[in-house]
Amino acid sequence: MDKKGSLYVVGTPIGNLEDITLRALRILKEVEIIACEDTRQTIKLLNAYGIKKRLISYFHPRENQKLPEILSWLEAGRDVALVSDAGTPGVSDPGFPLIREAIRRNIRVIPIPGPSALTAALSASGLPTHRVVFAGFPPPKKGSLKNFLARLSEAEGTLVFFLPMRKLKQFLEIAGEVLGPREAVLARELTKVHEEFVRGTVTTLGAAISDDRIKGEATLLIRGK
Repeated sequence: MDKKGSLYVVGTPIGNLEDITLRALRILKEVEIIACEDTRQTIKLLNAYGIKKRLISYFHPRENQKLPEILSWLEAGRDVALVSDAGTPGVSDPGFPLIREAIRRNIRVIPIPGPSALTAALSASGLPTHRVVFAGFPPPKKGSLKNFLARLSEAEGTLVFFLPMRKLKQFLEIAGEVLGPREAVLARELTKVHEEFVRGTVTTLGAAISDDRIKGEATLLIRGK
């Protein structure tokens, strides 16, 4: 039987390009193909380290369309690296369908640990970290969001959400109704020049964010019950 390739799940910087690991750089140099969320973002990282590879765009919601091509390479013995625009693939980023199907086909899936907004925000938040509930991106509609938060209201671990900054104030308003004035921390621009941690409560945090800081995405942490 021909030897199958390996799928490497490679964590990449969430902002500062110096956060790439030595192992990640070696893997990106050694694989034949890199499946990436956005080729325009990945090429910036590769150019910074003088790496030239064949790239294929693998992004939500067209992930399933790319699966046959990527899996055929792996079945043929070619090693593939999976990367997202920032952080760890599959963690609120594209990757899950490919990883699941590779496992189903007995293709070796190898994690190459690296940066993550989740762990970076937690480590400097000052909130309890012995138990954590990662909620990812919450539902955008108000009704669904209220139900979503109600189900999390009894959780004892620190709640962690990924949010577009433009949705933050609306989220905090609804979270205040459901969760009350719990301790909260907003982490934005992590590892970048304008990195910022804003601390307060669910009911006061929104007022601390000026309208000129509503671009991009952020990590919001709320103390558990």
